[in-house]
Amino acid sequence: MSSSSLQLKKVINASGRMTILGVSTLSERVLEEMAFGAQNYFEMDDLVNKAGKKVAEIIGTEDALITNSASASIALAIAGVIGKDNVSLVDHLHDGSIDCDREVLVMKGHNVNYGAPIEVMIRLGGGEVKEVGYANECTVSQMEAAISEKTAAVIYVKSHHCVQKNMASLFEVSELCKNKKIPLLLDAAAEEDIDAYGEVADLIILSGTKAIGGPTSGILAGKGNFITYSKLHLKGIGRAMKVGKEQIFGLLQALEDYSHSGKTKEEQRDMIMPLMELDQLPGVRVTIVADEAGREICRARVQIDDSLTNCHALDVVRQLKEGEDIAIYTRDYHANLGSFDIDPRPLLDGDINTITESVKNIVSGEA
Repeated sequence: MSSSSLQLKKVINASGRMTILGVSTLSERVLEEMAFGAQNYFEMDDLVNKAGKKVAEIIGTEDALITNSASASIALAIAGVIGKDNVSLVDHLHDGSIDCDREVLVMKGHNVNYGAPIEVMIRLGGGEVKEVGYANECTVSQMEAAISEKTAAVIYVKSHHCVQKNMASLFEVSELCKNKKIPLLLDAAAEEDIDAYGEVADLIILSGTKAIGGPTSGILAGKGNFITYSKLHLKGIGRAMKVGKEQIFGLLQALEDYSHSGKTKEEQRDMIMPLMELDQLPGVRVTIVADEAGREICRARVQIDDSLTNCHALDVVRQLKEGEDIAIYTRDYHANLGSFDIDPRPLLDGDINTITESVKNIVSGEA
């Protein structure tokens, strides 16, 4: 079956590295390594272990495990800290009659839906979610007060999806966990500084395909004993999360290339400059904005004043998605407030001009 037989609509991704759009495009070098992996046989346990050591070397941790997604890494991390070396829990992870510590503390402002609720992954790993603080505030003192004899771990979510203000910092939570001898899990799935957390958290969750630009995959990295505990569950819940050999080789190549890839903020800014001509339209204003979570990303924000145009920002993003020949996806978290963002990182040649013309036509009523 050829790809053309599916009759798929062309998509322009201006929203970022989003799972609903396939996240990232792959380089030729990554594709070559994936082909090598796909076309050969390996002793999978040996490949998984040696690839994990290589990933740990790059990230700066004691050990690592490649999984099929960041979500799988969360579930396996939780299963590992709950079960430790108790092999009976591999088969009976969700058996409530087995006495073990299952509480997983998460700040209320971090209990987010990133495409699936993070609490679902915690429960999949056998954990019981215990929210701490409020949606707009959580102090380290509140975190400390929530710790009980049943606390198995704390998970800290570093993401633009989370509430950013009035939350205990990663450093504060890390120090608390070290003092209380409680494992700290860091969900940094889409973060770019992948080697910055080895001394901060016991286990680190990363996406292999977002910032890194590899195939669909996840990384669980951290302390050797915790990785060993999580590996036990590859024969339990992890069986539904097994990673393919081609994914492993592709991810290793993407990691090798990672420090040499990606667009600088200056390059991103240059890419979105053609959008500035939209400023000439009545009721449209374009500005450059920084990433809300502090990553090295700049985006174009298109503000629509519906009192001066024939449409609201919600209408614009909808019509862009519903284009007859091309679906254009923008970063539309604030469309209800009258604006949407253009993320330049996933754009291919010519995309920015297509976006500019499409927005112009919609706002002027010519679409």
